[in-house]
Amino acid sequence: MSEYLPQTLIDRTFRERIILVGVVLPGMSVEALDRSLDELHALVATAGADVVGRIVQRRSGADPATFIGSGKTEELHEQCLVLDIDTVVFENNLSPAQQRNLQKILGRTAIDRTAVILDIFAQNARSPEGKAQVELALLRYRLPRLRGRGQGLSQQAGGIGTRGPGETQLEVDRRRLVRRMHKLEQELRQVTKTRSTQRSQRSRGRRHDVALVGYTNAGKSTLLNQLTDAGVPAADRLFETLDPRTRQLAMPGGEIVLLTDTVGFIANLPHELVEAFQSTLDSVRLAELLLHVVDASAPDPEGQLESVRSVVREIGAGGVPELLVINKADLAPDEAKQLAFDHEGSVTISAGTGAGIEELLTVLGQRIRSSDRVVQLNIPHGRGDLIAAAHREGDVIDSHENDEMTVLHVVLDDAGKAKFSEFAVAP
Repeated sequence: MSEYLPQTLIDRTFRERIILVGVVLPGMSVEALDRSLDELHALVATAGADVVGRIVQRRSGADPATFIGSGKTEELHEQCLVLDIDTVVFENNLSPAQQRNLQKILGRTAIDRTAVILDIFAQNARSPEGKAQVELALLRYRLPRLRGRGQGLSQQAGGIGTRGPGETQLEVDRRRLVRRMHKLEQELRQVTKTRSTQRSQRSRGRRHDVALVGYTNAGKSTLLNQLTDAGVPAADRLFETLDPRTRQLAMPGGEIVLLTDTVGFIANLPHELVEAFQSTLDSVRLAELLLHVVDASAPDPEGQLESVRSVVREIGAGGVPELLVINKADLAPDEAKQLAFDHEGSVTISAGTGAGIEELLTVLGQRIRSSDRVVQLNIPHGRGDLIAAAHREGDVIDSHENDEMTVLHVVLDDAGKAKFSEFAVAP
């Protein structure tokens, strides 16, 4: 990690005692908030802290100063004293001003769901690219909070002769963070460029890019292991996989699939992470097909499905075809059966036991062949240059000659199809 990378957002030198706070706002049910708080509880545990209580409030709108209002803030302060709380975690996102006011009143750290997720990502990033993406997300999250902190240190008036030492240090810190962010963005743009070149080279061959997507802990890595013997870590833990992993899968019909396991999604995924992980999420946007894995045993699988699809749309992958894979049917057979009934064309499996894998491969093969890129080219005799170009641009599956021409069947990308459009035979 860089010297500029701020410390992570939860102190792991000891097990912090955490209290959760959730607010039921208009349009939200108490049941939905309870599910969100249960998930937040799991996130906090994954980050390495202990939840010892929760407070729920119903409001018509967020209080601009503290989100929960002065009376509830005082009640929260008393609970913090009674329960010996180290950190207060809000399910709802806090503005920099709300966070600063709460910490002043409560006398302890106050963070939100976004901060917890960023902390987990900081713990789990392994590759240089993953670390760079997490660092960029952390800096984007902290920059407006750095501005807010500086206001308390500086004089309010601006202009020559009025800048105090607090504001001077704030500007120095801000410039360092902005410079580091620009450097990280440049590095990640280079990663994106390199990947784009690699994909362009692969697209000329008879290979198909398929991306695994799904809610965190839905079983994507376990499925990748089941299909390809990848041997990647697959623990029952939120956000275990951050760095994309691509493995080759030879289909029963002879097709070659490049299967990529991507970062798990979650409800209200922080915008900072979506922005920072654009290079990683390109594997989703540029895939031919998405294997959308859903956990049948989850408390709200339909909600998880919509959360994942929302992020997929946000990154510009809403038009990529999807094959829904209902996982963990061994743990929740009735729920899996209902999901399969509600989602026609889905496949039910258990990645852990291997049940349903053969059916999944069959359906996957059918979906791939239905969108194959094989083009028939009729090349006039004497045009050896075109035959050589076809071999360069794509993957020639077979060829034969008749009295008038050479007939080629070639796998081509869209650019290749355009180049040979004059000689292509309409299907």
